[in-house]
Amino acid sequence: MAQTSLMVPLGTALPDFSLPDLDQRIYSRADFEGAPLLVVFACNHCPYVKHIEAALGELVDSLAPPTVAICTNDATAYPDDAPLRLRDQAIRAGWTFPYLVDQDQSVGRAFNAACTPDFFLYDAELALAYRGAFDESTPGNGKPLTGSDLRTAIEAVMAGRPVPEPHRPSMGCSIKWRDD
Repeated sequence: MAQTSLMVPLGTALPDFSLPDLDQRIYSRADFEGAPLLVVFACNHCPYVKHIEAALGELVDSLAPPTVAICTNDATAYPDDAPLRLRDQAIRAGWTFPYLVDQDQSVGRAFNAACTPDFFLYDAELALAYRGAFDESTPGNGKPLTGSDLRTAIEAVMAGRPVPEPHRPSMGCSIKWRDD
């Protein structure tokens, strides 16, 4: 069942995090001080992520915002979201940015991530400037895959301007939380 993003309040500070990438290099909030940061909650099994993954890689490569993807899904229940499969996805999608693994799901909860994909764009002060959709396209709706919503947001933040509202919520598969 499709889930939409929670539309966290603009201005919310980037949560603290420290997570390994697929090569076990640790990335933390401190690595991104003084620059904008795009955080993408993603996974390998979701058709909504698969729908945009190559276009997302191209968009990030063309605009060059500092970016990380985070997989928060329960990889035990969803083995396609285990690190080896995430590596396959990053290669397939042409992602050149770090793909982080949130094994204990604490970072996804700190961000209030709700779906995949879920986009959080922070300004140079690491305050939330955009949360929302890639564009209007979803699997099967026939709308062109343009990345226009996220592109507009990144261009504004990189230029030091606010992102025009309203922000359209992202839609995708719900985060696969463990039942602990």
